[in-house]
Amino acid sequence: MRGRGRKADLPRWTTERARTLRREATDAEKRMWRALREAFPHAKFRRQQALGPFFADFASHAARLVIEVDGGQHGEAVAYDEARTRFIEGEGYRVIRFWNDDVMTNIEGVLMLVETALTPSPSQG
Repeated sequence: MRGRGRKADLPRWTTERARTLRREATDAEKRMWRALREAFPHAKFRRQQALGPFFADFASHAARLVIEVDGGQHGEAVAYDEARTRFIEGEGYRVIRFWNDDVMTNIEGVLMLVETALTPSPSQG
């Protein structure tokens, strides 16, 4: 078995699609990736992580947190994102979204919100 976990169980097209998405990342996604790795190395985020039939921009399995970085969207893209969010939340993840512009112009504020999402509430222990 190559690697760890369920990676070997994924269809080849899934791995290839994830690689393509990582290679074609937007400037905002690249900036978010660098910021997440620097600010939260303990959270072990993964880029373009397959979750069922969807790909999450960034996922921390340990924290059960998915972060999406969105550009301007309309029509079908909004409906697709809503379906993806419902599915991912149904898998037990919390989904938070940021606009590209926020990532590019206010990364400190974005990271503060991510930190809040990563901090367990008192009821979670």
